[in-house]
Amino acid sequence: MKAWKTLMLALAAAAVMTAAPVPAQAPGTQFIGILGYRVGPYGPNGAAFFTGFIDYLNLVNERDGGINGVKLSWEECETEYNNTKGLECYERVKTRVASGPTAIHPMSTGITYSLLDKAPADRIPLITLGYGRTDAVDGRVFPWVFPLLSNYWSCATGIVKFIAEKEGGESALKGKKIVLLYHDSPYGKEPQPILEAEAKKHGFELKLVPVPHPGNEQQSQWLQIRQYRPDWVILWGWGVMNATALKTAQKVGFPREKMVGNWWSGSEIDTEAAGSDASRGYYAASLNLAGKDFPVVKDIEKLVYGKGKGGDRKLIGTVLWNRGVAAAMITVEAVRTAQGKYGKKPLTGEQVRWGIENLDIDQRQLDKLGFGAMIPTLKVSCTDHEGSGLVRFQQWDGKQWVPASDWMSGDRSLVRKMVEESAAQYAKEKGIKPACMKG
Repeated sequence: MKAWKTLMLALAAAAVMTAAPVPAQAPGTQFIGILGYRVGPYGPNGAAFFTGFIDYLNLVNERDGGINGVKLSWEECETEYNNTKGLECYERVKTRVASGPTAIHPMSTGITYSLLDKAPADRIPLITLGYGRTDAVDGRVFPWVFPLLSNYWSCATGIVKFIAEKEGGESALKGKKIVLLYHDSPYGKEPQPILEAEAKKHGFELKLVPVPHPGNEQQSQWLQIRQYRPDWVILWGWGVMNATALKTAQKVGFPREKMVGNWWSGSEIDTEAAGSDASRGYYAASLNLAGKDFPVVKDIEKLVYGKGKGGDRKLIGTVLWNRGVAAAMITVEAVRTAQGKYGKKPLTGEQVRWGIENLDIDQRQLDKLGFGAMIPTLKVSCTDHEGSGLVRFQQWDGKQWVPASDWMSGDRSLVRKMVEESAAQYAKEKGIKPACMKG
């Protein structure tokens, strides 16, 4: 385990050293405030995501001259995946330009929860792509929060469906034992209500096993798992927790082909740090495909890295780098959509909020942008701030992630029912009258 800590520290240090230069905001540009993290136990994961994010912003400036002539500027603030520092960064970037920071990607469920009341007051949209508070899908109650592409409950029910398919159908789940090994934080606790509902519906036994931050010690948890003898383990980790789980599973003899991670537990950083023997056969959900065989990736290599403006070439095409590229693209397309209503000029956060809520990125648009099948199509509305709900599964073959399913959805009716119930309860507690925003 000591060697693992040393490796992660080295990766974090390398990430800091290779972080892309940050341009200062300039008058007449569309400013994007970035709450990033490149140090600490989650630093390598954050570095991959935010390097991809910034690489795409650079591409839009270099290839397209901005969005309809409006160039992008940005500033990155280091949160270290810490709620207090995340709030400090939010307060810093929101004042950089008079029009506000376009949209904020907190990249942390904990920071997202801390910003839920601030964002509406500041009129800044939060894009929580694949994380955050799940019931924010209901935009009538959470008009400023967008858990785009797919949320934690869609992921959890997708994992149950995937396990059912491996076991021979939903009826085969009855009597099975499934462990949720989770990061003991708001992020890790988010899937518990719907997994408990799924256990009741399908008749399987669910055992919850928390892992304290950051997750680099899991001996006692895996002793519990070995004694419990589950049929499957769902891994809901982030950062060092994921590779530690895989290595400890190997140590206690639990088969990795009976482990399924969520999309924050399935990157090359996790499996390569654990080692081939410890991670081979492991499954994970994903929001996006890995790989370099997409026109947008080739454009970034040629027009951003070719001009010496890229972040870290080793990250290109990895799961989290591609996800960062996709997250930036969705932000850019939200601005472009909003420009159709408000004009081709730098827009406020409030105007971009309208753009996010009216996003419609179909396959034709994905192909035009060079993304192809990297992510699913996306159509957002006031009542649906998720816009897709699809997930696909991949398996680590010892060297790379390989597809283990096509795009699929989990239990959509159960997810929607619980989203509306939870959002209604939140609205009651906060005195919110659910309604779609006008304008």
